[in-house]
Amino acid sequence: MRLPVLASLLLAAACLGGPILPKPVQVNQIMDAPATNIRGAKVEADPAFAATAERLRAQLGTGGTTTVQLVKATGPVRGFEVGEEGYVIEAHPGQPVRIHARTDAGAFYGIVSLQQHAYTGNDGGTYVPPGDVMDKPRFAWRGLMIDDGRHIMGKAQILRMLDLMALHKLNTLHWHLTEDQGWRVEIKKYPKLTEVGSKRDASPTMGNRNKPDGKPYAGFYTQEDLKEVVAYATKLHINVIPEIEMPGHAAAAIAAYPHLGNTDIPGYSPKVATSWGVKYYTFAPKEETFAFIDDVFAELCPIFPNAFFHIGGDESPKDQWNKSPFAKEVMAKEKLKNAHELQSYFISRVEKLLNKRGKRLVGWDEIQEGGLSKTATMMVWRDWKWAQLAADHGNNIVMAPTSHTYFDYGQGKHPENPAFDNIGGNLTVEKVYGFEPIPPKFTEAQRKLVLGCQAQLWGEYIYNPAKQEYMAFPRACALAEVAWSENKDRSWAEFQPRLEAHLKRLDALKVNYRRPDGTPAVTEKVGRGE
Repeated sequence: MRLPVLASLLLAAACLGGPILPKPVQVNQIMDAPATNIRGAKVEADPAFAATAERLRAQLGTGGTTTVQLVKATGPVRGFEVGEEGYVIEAHPGQPVRIHARTDAGAFYGIVSLQQHAYTGNDGGTYVPPGDVMDKPRFAWRGLMIDDGRHIMGKAQILRMLDLMALHKLNTLHWHLTEDQGWRVEIKKYPKLTEVGSKRDASPTMGNRNKPDGKPYAGFYTQEDLKEVVAYATKLHINVIPEIEMPGHAAAAIAAYPHLGNTDIPGYSPKVATSWGVKYYTFAPKEETFAFIDDVFAELCPIFPNAFFHIGGDESPKDQWNKSPFAKEVMAKEKLKNAHELQSYFISRVEKLLNKRGKRLVGWDEIQEGGLSKTATMMVWRDWKWAQLAADHGNNIVMAPTSHTYFDYGQGKHPENPAFDNIGGNLTVEKVYGFEPIPPKFTEAQRKLVLGCQAQLWGEYIYNPAKQEYMAFPRACALAEVAWSENKDRSWAEFQPRLEAHLKRLDALKVNYRRPDGTPAVTEKVGRGE
């Protein structure tokens, strides 16, 4: 039970007061009126908000003289339609502080904003400024992708990142669990996936990506770990979407079970990858492979209740398929013109396996190679033209482009320490804040196909939790506002002082964010084993 952890996170943030981040739709302050002290307030709530009310009681304590009410909205509140995740906070002198919401998620976000909006008075009270806050998100998908395939962060850090996501109203954890360099999730029917696939003989040396360090690396999550993460995320109204890579990025799985690969090609000798970059071991399009994938889904789908399941689909070289007599036989049998159409066939087979388990397929934008499924959701990471292609086909889209959301990219100056290396590029907080997820040429109908956006924490150069936080924040603060607030309401000049105030909250939470001068806020111990 980790509710007190979130409570302490929000209380630490609240002690400093300041602006709400991400920016609300509207804040109406009542001038020359007294603030309301909610320290120890009595909490009254609609039964639908029982869990959220209990969380608020834990944060506020007891013994106060005021009341905070969580009210279920059945229509507009003060003329404002709150929607599925929105809320209205009313703090009027002489009246209870009220949080109106249609859903428990909305009530939860109202509490997050209440804690940010409040401030600690000289008498130790927790005061809410007089007035109203009216708020709801622009996008339903507000995500963060964590890559545990290259370097595993561990359960404690995943839970901490969920806390920090909740603080910023991010609601989707995209959990990248398998890679060429490591299979990180227990599958009971296939124990070699973790006995063999979760271990590699070496990794690239920090500061010299072309030199192996000679040090074995290993780690994976048990299914009990997964269940604990999902249960905790659910309490924070965060959806956890697993990613199991296929047909490419599969070297670790194929090393564990070689029969799943293209065994009929010259020099076939799969192993868990020890260097970064695109690898050539690809699942073979054989019935044994689809049976294996179905078995994996059978164990994982019940653990992750969200409707979406991510199957990767990116950077899948066609070399092995083009060299495989068996793959060529499949192409001939299925009347496929080339290996790109074979990939489409592969993805289509996988989608049917997910659909029968009540899941919707999400994949990176390469899933359109050879033809895009009518019902898949495309996650756009490369050229924005793929967003247009998906929109023209009527597919849902999640925007995750390298140009604005790849948080493994550099962010300017950093300490002269090889542990601070990165993949390259320069993605600043300002550039992240300038991201507009909806392509300008979209029609009004196509705009509605964009579910939202997310940031990517690819893990090649994220060695431990300290480095993860350094790469994530404060860029994730900017991305959170992009995902939550309407574009017309955002201004970089107005955001900067609000972010500066928000960084004091991150200081209180000991988040190892990147300071404006490039130094880490807490520690320079961002390497392996530190």
